[in-house]
Amino acid sequence: MAEDAEAAAESGGGGGDSGVGACERGVAPIKAQYRTTKEQFHQYLDADKPEDVFQETPAGDPDDSDPAEPKAKRICLEDGQENGKTEEAAEPLEQRQVPKRARGQNKSRPHVKPTHYDKERLCPSLLQESATCTFGDRCRFLHDVGRYLEAKPADLGPRCVLFDTFGRCPYSVTCRFAGAHLGPEGQNLVQEEVVARCADLPPVRNGLNRALQQQLRKRQVCFERAEQALRRLTQGPMPMAIPETSVAMVTPEQNSCHAQLDTAGGVSTPHGSPVSTCGPLTDEDIIRLRPCEKKRLDISGKLYLAPLTTCGNLPFRRICKRFGADVTCGEMAVCTNLLQGQMSEWALLKRHPCEDIFGVQLEGAFPDTMTKCAELLNRTIDVDFVDINVGCPIDLVYKKGGGCALMNRSAKFQQIVRGVNEVLDVPLTVKMRTGVQERVSLAHRLLPELRDWGVALVTLHGRSREQRYTRLADWPYIEQCAKVASPMPLFGNGDILSFEDANCAMQTGVAGVMIARGALLKPWLFTEIKEQRHWDISSSERLDILRDFTHYGLEHWGSDTQGVERTRRFLLEWLSFLCRYVPVGLLERLPQRINERPPYYLGRDHLETLMASQQAADWIRISEMLLGPVPPGFAFLPKHKANAYK
Repeated sequence: MAEDAEAAAESGGGGGDSGVGACERGVAPIKAQYRTTKEQFHQYLDADKPEDVFQETPAGDPDDSDPAEPKAKRICLEDGQENGKTEEAAEPLEQRQVPKRARGQNKSRPHVKPTHYDKERLCPSLLQESATCTFGDRCRFLHDVGRYLEAKPADLGPRCVLFDTFGRCPYSVTCRFAGAHLGPEGQNLVQEEVVARCADLPPVRNGLNRALQQQLRKRQVCFERAEQALRRLTQGPMPMAIPETSVAMVTPEQNSCHAQLDTAGGVSTPHGSPVSTCGPLTDEDIIRLRPCEKKRLDISGKLYLAPLTTCGNLPFRRICKRFGADVTCGEMAVCTNLLQGQMSEWALLKRHPCEDIFGVQLEGAFPDTMTKCAELLNRTIDVDFVDINVGCPIDLVYKKGGGCALMNRSAKFQQIVRGVNEVLDVPLTVKMRTGVQERVSLAHRLLPELRDWGVALVTLHGRSREQRYTRLADWPYIEQCAKVASPMPLFGNGDILSFEDANCAMQTGVAGVMIARGALLKPWLFTEIKEQRHWDISSSERLDILRDFTHYGLEHWGSDTQGVERTRRFLLEWLSFLCRYVPVGLLERLPQRINERPPYYLGRDHLETLMASQQAADWIRISEMLLGPVPPGFAFLPKHKANAYK
């Protein structure tokens, strides 16, 4: 405990640098001319706020006395003058009652689906040319376009991103920027030249088509290869290698399984290219790859963007790719939801053409569902690797035996890894924590076994489940594990927010670094690491990044009301992390540490100050600059509190 406290103090601004000692421990050392108090900070922002904004847009938990700003985020420099703490400061330290910090998720946050903002939704059949509604009089959607346009809110802007990018907006009159592409008679305009130019561009891959979705829901897809692997797992230890002459026999049942998957849109070969197999099977379908023939995952020294739940969506990954991320991974997908054909879960697997090295992460607690899901994905999507989540700490996953609970279930863990590895034609990786309990590390014991089970790469987050983010990442332990795992490559993860942090991490002997929260705080971190410099990025440049994110979001989620509000929600979730970034030019000491909380400060311009606000209402103001006014009754509270500093 004492060593952890000392490490936190060293990185928290209480060291011996000139001027840093004036700041309290754990607070970013900002130059004196920029520091301010809470009251002055909000007075400065409120002076430029329109009077009629946010009167009907509560931000935060309705049950909280100060919903816009949680108590755990009320940080000020003059503790003795605010919140009645003057008398408490004179008490002995042992008599003070330290308030419990709120951590984890805001489970009582309001849930408002974007579809609720459309009182009368237009029937999708009217948006498709030469399409008729199959429900007839039983359809619950509106079929009168004129009536829909009368009730439709005003456009949010003069230009439509989809129309400008692809030459045609598929949302037609329902688009919230419809004025850019509707003709005088309400027809949807098309830019033929742009459409022809975009026809040759590679599409977003790994979608779920309706035919396969119906088969999954009706349980008509059988998994012969997975069942064979599971039978071998229950009979005894699996062989380490497969003889060269070994060929998987194809039974009539397996032939029908392939036919079912083929009618769903073809399969993917081991080399990633789709092959239409309606009819006779190809060699790729029946000849199983030997382990030595699997595509090797050579990403040593590359920058790996971590799979980030909620915030690690496709538009955010596009932003990080633009700034230099080499490897990307989709958000954690639950294998049971994938096997049930849930569209929301399959959306987490989508891959943009710019993602040249891309993988997906699976979460599951049992060998049968994980192995079957791996076989399904091996046939239907195009990825470079599949990652097993052995690090998720949340109760919902842990209590079911998934996530980091697998570290204590070695028998099931082994069956999952061996089974998934056998049915995959791409490399298998694992992301894990140091252990479950804070003082009981397990990773160094599991790494040699994972190497023997056929795992191609392991990423180790230097924290246990118990400690979450209340301690710094244990990089000395990661260094120890890198030696134990050799020759299997080990990536390290934890507390990287600058190129100095990345350089120190690489000196531990890891094959590379994975970046998670650092990318949320400043996605240009990848550029800083590759160019070995600190980037004093301006507020206008940061706003341009957010604007690009909204454009990518409208392309991905749509430009109708549902797509706009979904883009806004993910933007606000990201802004709950971005507000913790402190501009380089304002710091007394470089670099900023990831466990240092920014105090109240006035930026070099109004926008920079607005971006530093930790109030959800100010995040909404930023979203309105990019996506127009929020709907009536709009409420937002971030999913993650992200305030567990220590």
